[in-house]
Amino acid sequence: MNRATREIDGIIFDKDGTLFDFHTTWANWTRDLLNHLAASHNADPVALALAIQFDLAECRFLPTSPLIGATSREGAETLAAAMPGADADNIEEYMNLSSAGAPLQPAVPLVPFLEGLAARGIKIGLVTNDSDHGARAHLGSAGVLDHFDFVAGYNSGHGSKPGAGPLLAFARQTGLDPARCIMVGDSTHDLMAGRAAGMHTLGVLTGIAETPELAPLADAVLPHIGHIPEWLDR
Repeated sequence: MNRATREIDGIIFDKDGTLFDFHTTWANWTRDLLNHLAASHNADPVALALAIQFDLAECRFLPTSPLIGATSREGAETLAAAMPGADADNIEEYMNLSSAGAPLQPAVPLVPFLEGLAARGIKIGLVTNDSDHGARAHLGSAGVLDHFDFVAGYNSGHGSKPGAGPLLAFARQTGLDPARCIMVGDSTHDLMAGRAAGMHTLGVLTGIAETPELAPLADAVLPHIGHIPEWLDR
């Protein structure tokens, strides 16, 4: 085992845009969400799409979307603000329940990838601004929940990114030094959380953010998580 590998004891992954391709997983779900909310609240779906910076015609998030890296609660509040009289609590509940069944497109085949990391003696965590229920449902449907030593959503009691709370909870639970852990994510929220926790940070390009946005906060920016073993071995 070389020096670089020995110095990393734990890796925390973001979920959407990191383990799973962001657009493939969430674009169709978001379009359906907007149409559902528009029908149930007598609202204009185009106006709702504008509020969250989503291109309905192309079924794609714009890089400026406030939903990127946001919690379900923040997304619900943004949408409720665009519909007078709407209840953010109800929207959040609908988002959390419906998102658990969103289609998943892994960035790489996850089982062999995660097994390879575990074989190096690396503890594996997931920290997402999705709900805890949604996170576990997605990992379970992908057949990889048991590969994670730690899972935290925004409502797990540790706070949300870009705060360091859930990352430090991973370090406490696994007994690891944060300085020997990596936070891997596709957004500045992920990387800011990693820096705040005193961890290494890796950006990946399977979300919406591009290299110029991620690079100032990352030790390296990789095309996708499949490049991590090579980065560890350098």
